[in-house]
Amino acid sequence: MKLAQYIPELPEYQTLLSAAFTMAENAGDIHMKYFRKSNLEQSTKLNDSDVVTIADKEAEASILNFIHQHFPSHGIIAEESGRENDDREWRWVIDPLDGTTNFAMGLPAFCVSIALERNKETVLGVVYAPYLGECFYAVKGRGAWLNGSALHCSDKTKLSTAVVATGMPYDRNDNPDNNLAEICRMALCVRGIRRMGSAAIDLCYTAAGFFDAYWELNLNRWDVAAGQLIAAESGVIIESLRSNRNHSLLASTPHLYSSIRHILLQQTE
Repeated sequence: MKLAQYIPELPEYQTLLSAAFTMAENAGDIHMKYFRKSNLEQSTKLNDSDVVTIADKEAEASILNFIHQHFPSHGIIAEESGRENDDREWRWVIDPLDGTTNFAMGLPAFCVSIALERNKETVLGVVYAPYLGECFYAVKGRGAWLNGSALHCSDKTKLSTAVVATGMPYDRNDNPDNNLAEICRMALCVRGIRRMGSAAIDLCYTAAGFFDAYWELNLNRWDVAAGQLIAAESGVIIESLRSNRNHSLLASTPHLYSSIRHILLQQTE
């Protein structure tokens, strides 16, 4: 799949978006080299729920090498290697393989997420799911797209017909603020809840109207940087749910936002 065909005519961001597409495509090729193959090496980080594979590491190395070669003055925040000159005006925020548990199990909901910040504000985001053949992208103030088609979030107004997405924090066994109570309350109010296993895909699917809302607790910057911009540019309302749980957010279509927010926060307000 050649992503260059989808680059919109945005002269001021043409070079940067083209670079992000190239990095995403290269990472996706690495994903597919290992996906559902017997040579996939994997280990764990924080606990047994926190998986990393050779594909994560190789994809990140590919992206970092590209940035070092083409944008040596830019800073970087990357999941596997951490921060590098992250006080720079321009800063890339990289998740080389979001949905690693899915990937390791042979499930197709995984992606690479690449965001570019200017003075800590996200101005460009690309999320590419290579197995699914889906490339989501956005430029601040200019809109969001999926494979060349403009994105608009759901206009659903009836909560009982909503399909929403969520996820579980890695520290769910150690922290009682683990989203279980919220899931139980929400399940009684909506048509369905889905757990895709990739925050970036969840945000992009909310942007596209495939989901009507998404929430999750204790995410990292690299999980959400690109997806948040894509969702916001499609009309999604995004709000922080916690001040003490890293990146904990609600992303919702405008018509359902108040109702969903009330369900999620009724125990804390």
